[in-house]
Amino acid sequence: MSDSTTTPTGLHTGSWALDPAGSAVRLTHRTMWGMATVKGAFTQVGGEGELAADGTGQGTLTVDAASLDTGNKQRDTHLHSADFLDVATHPAIVYTARRVTAGTDGALSVDGELTVRGTTRPLALTGRVESSSADAVVLTADAVVDRADFGLTWNRMGMIKGAATLSVAARFVHHG
Repeated sequence: MSDSTTTPTGLHTGSWALDPAGSAVRLTHRTMWGMATVKGAFTQVGGEGELAADGTGQGTLTVDAASLDTGNKQRDTHLHSADFLDVATHPAIVYTARRVTAGTDGALSVDGELTVRGTTRPLALTGRVESSSADAVVLTADAVVDRADFGLTWNRMGMIKGAATLSVAARFVHHG
């Protein structure tokens, strides 16, 4: 167990755990040649973090790839298949935050990497502290991701254009 002091922002140092019930990871992507927007949510998420005395942090967010739900069972089955997420071979999507630095007015700078389908790419994020107390904090961030960077190249008749947007709201609770 880590020593528990507080940072200049008033948060406890030490270990933090993601609260799945208070967190959400959403996906938005244009399809049908840009005429329709598909929205979905990953319903199974986990993670942890560590906050240092200087206010910097690090951590991971792990998403169960098979938990992607777009509200259309047939589409979800295809998204889970080897054409897309290949959840049988790659059950988790992981974002590793190597360094999180607090800026002014709740802004966050995150240097990290995203792993999808066994492929890891650097992904820097700009986020926000939406709310905080000494024992809980809610962080938000959006990322634009090119699915081809992760081997997601299936594109029947050119129907899928552009990048996907991932939106994260992560609630962490202090664990010592």
